[in-house]
Amino acid sequence: MNLRVVSLNLRYDEPRDGENSWTHRIGRVAATLQSHRPLIVGTQEGLQAMLEALSGRMPGYAWIGEGRQGGRADEHCAIFYDAGRLELREQGQFWLSERPELAGSKSWDSSLPRICTWAKLRERDAGREFRFYNTHLDHMGEQARLESARLLVRRMAADSREDGLPAVLTGDFNSEPGDAPMRFLRGELELDGARSGLQDAFSATSGPVGATFHDFQGGTEGPTIDYIFVTPAFGVAEIAVDRQSFEGRYPSDHYPVAATLTL
Repeated sequence: MNLRVVSLNLRYDEPRDGENSWTHRIGRVAATLQSHRPLIVGTQEGLQAMLEALSGRMPGYAWIGEGRQGGRADEHCAIFYDAGRLELREQGQFWLSERPELAGSKSWDSSLPRICTWAKLRERDAGREFRFYNTHLDHMGEQARLESARLLVRRMAADSREDGLPAVLTGDFNSEPGDAPMRFLRGELELDGARSGLQDAFSATSGPVGATFHDFQGGTEGPTIDYIFVTPAFGVAEIAVDRQSFEGRYPSDHYPVAATLTL
C-alpha cells in the first residue's frame, strides 16, 4: 500500500494580504495539491468558507474537521481524503489542552485554542486501515508546544493499543528540528519516562530541509516547522518540500510537504 500524503498550512483568509489573499490563491492551492495526486491531505488554518471553496475545486475529495471553537467557528485542521480510494470509518477531534474534550479549551501558555483532527480510514480496494492525525501547535507558547506534543503521543499510543493500526501525523508544529517538541516526537528526548515511537519522515532525506515557512517570499532559507511523522509500520519512500510557484506567486505562506509512504 502506497500513501501519497501532503501537509499544507493554507494561511487563513486575510484580506490585508492583498495579492496573496485567499481569493487570489485558491486556484494555486488546488493546482498544487492536485499535482501530487494525494490520497490524503492535512491542512491547517482553513476557515469554513475557504474549505468549502477548496472542496469545490478538488473533485473526488471529501473533508472532515471542526473549528478551534467547535462546530464551524474559527480555523480548522481539516483533513481532505480521496473518497474514491478511501472509506472514512471514524473521525474526531480533540483540543491540545488539559481538557482535550472541551471545545475551545486552552492550557499552559497557549495563545489560542489548538486542535488535532483525526480519522480512521480504510483503503477500499485492499481493505487495509490506518489512522491519520492533523494538528497545528501554538505559535507563541513554548510550554504549550511541548505539552501538546506529549498529548499527541499519548493519544496516538492509546488509539494504537485499541486497534493496533499504523498512523500518520501531519501538521504545522511551529517548532524547528532542534526544539524540544520535535526531539520528543522523534524519540530523541524522554519526558517523565515517556518516549515517542514516531519517525520524522524527513529522516529519509540527507542534508538540510530548509524553509517550510517563507511568508510569501519564497526561497530555501528559513525555518522548518511543517512535518510528517509516521509509526514504525510505515516506510518513507520519498519526502520533499514543494517550492513551486505560479508566475512568482505562491499557494501559501508555507510550502506543502509531500511524502510517499509505504505500508
